Amino acid sequence: MKVVYASTPEQENYIEELIQYIYSEIFPLHFSDEYIIKMEAVNVLSPKEDEVHYNGTMKEAFQLISSLQALIAVMESAQTENIERTHQDIFCKNVTILNEYGYSFPFTLDQFTCVKENVISRYSKPTNVYLA
Repeated sequence: MKVVYASTPEQENYIEELIQYIYSEIFPLHFSDEYIIKMEAVNVLSPKEDEVHYNGTMKEAFQLISSLQALIAVMESAQTENIERTHQDIFCKNVTILNEYGYSFPFTLDQFTCVKENVISRYSKPTNVYLA
């Protein structure tokens, strides 16, 4: 008999927060709103029900969180640094982990090297909040 521990609600929420961070902070710097809408339609970073390989165990949640954090770090550093082989290796390894759990991430690291001019997107978080 094997005992597995279920992921905590906090871990599940954190996975969603990391995905939202990618959609609101990283994607708008590199892609148009129309392209981001298409990515949502094909379930990028949102597994399809019939392709889910993530069972909600604590180990799997840690792997997903670590992979998302590593991808965020590499994508953000690619904007300002030269891409080295280690960046590519880390990126590919973590994309593979996401894909194994059914989280589609069909990008290459090269797509995150150039930042768009004048980033205005409906996905970006507002810089300030109007208080009524």
